[in-house]
Amino acid sequence: MSEGYRILLVDDEADLLSLWKLRLESNSYQVTTTLSGEEALAKLAMIRPHLVITDLRMPGIDGITLFEAVRKRNRAIPVIIITAHGSIPEAVEATRQGVFSFLTKPIDGRDLVREVEKALKFSAAGAGPRDDRGEWCSDIIYKSAAMEQLLSKARLVAETDATVLIRGESGTGKELLAIAIHRASDRSQGPFIPVNCTAIPETLLESELFGHVKGSFTGASRSYMGLFQSAHKGTLFLDEIGDMPLHLQVKLLRVLQERQVRPVGSTTSVPVDVRIISATHRNLEEAIESGQFREDLFYRLDVIGLELPPLHDRKEDIPILVESFIKILASGNEGKVQRFTPKAMEILVDAAWPGNVRQLYNVVEQAVTLTTTPIISEDLLHDAIKHHTKRILPLIEARRRFEQEYLVQLLQTTQGNVSQAARIANRNRTDFYKLLNRHHIVPAFFKS
Repeated sequence: MSEGYRILLVDDEADLLSLWKLRLESNSYQVTTTLSGEEALAKLAMIRPHLVITDLRMPGIDGITLFEAVRKRNRAIPVIIITAHGSIPEAVEATRQGVFSFLTKPIDGRDLVREVEKALKFSAAGAGPRDDRGEWCSDIIYKSAAMEQLLSKARLVAETDATVLIRGESGTGKELLAIAIHRASDRSQGPFIPVNCTAIPETLLESELFGHVKGSFTGASRSYMGLFQSAHKGTLFLDEIGDMPLHLQVKLLRVLQERQVRPVGSTTSVPVDVRIISATHRNLEEAIESGQFREDLFYRLDVIGLELPPLHDRKEDIPILVESFIKILASGNEGKVQRFTPKAMEILVDAAWPGNVRQLYNVVEQAVTLTTTPIISEDLLHDAIKHHTKRILPLIEARRRFEQEYLVQLLQTTQGNVSQAARIANRNRTDFYKLLNRHHIVPAFFKS
């Protein structure tokens, strides 16, 4: 289904742009066109395309430079390069660097559509348009670009059988992401077995993971096949892997290498076909340095690394998370649906959330439980949100954000008049343009 896919089309020839745009829009794609690589970079963050199609040779930022910039922002966005006959060798080299494919002018419309269809199978949205993502990640509530890019990579990873290490602070939803990867994989019909390495006593963890035979230790009144065998043909999720005892790390490494387990007390190994997804909030590199985690096991687990952003880095997700939580809580509250006042929502969005999504849910639950009216005011939040302080950014990041917001505000005020904006900022036009270019801000977008 093509409807909803966003394509960024870049070429310095306006007639060709119009022709290709018509062809793609006739196939229900959402197409944004730009006449330069500079303009494409400026629009990249605004439209968050699933695919970029760009001419190779353009004044200023050419197709290869644009491809490299796209790759830095989101490696999962496929890029198709359009070339003339004389630049085919360059296009071949670009393909080796990671460009999805190249098309040679003149382009047949049917070839263009076919190539787009192939590229979108590896789209940066992974699951396709936001309203047609499917069930694999339906439990993950988001609208932010950071989460969209993460799920893009997760969807691509799911198509492989690679071992995955998910990093992120406590409460960010690492298990939900692991479940989503499992659902999108070829193992989706097999079991998903989660195990928290810190929740099981160290003396029982080995038996729980690898199983045991009857009589192998005191209390082993029957044989137990363990979680590895239970997850056969499916996925085993090892949460808080950074807290696994060292002697079990050795045995886990052996299982990953040999693809078979030996239950406690047994002399026979059992083959297992299991995908491992592990997760941690710890810095495993530091744990390796301090001798608390095996380096060889780390490289076995970290074949594909995914990192969940903390909630304070995806604040635009907070309102829809709150709305979702209220609906969930309403089902156990006689169907009463409440909502937060604008001021209360502002407090929620502005909070630091050291406990991330889990903390947000608890705060919403407390507010919904204590309120006696359909409208939840900010008074109920001050006690619920402990240490309500804004996160202090590093100086360089705070300066960058301020500069960007300041420039946008100036151009909004002057309706894109650079000369007037530069005078207000007390900067000459040349310096002001350099600032705009640094932040990929295009004045023309602000003209009325």
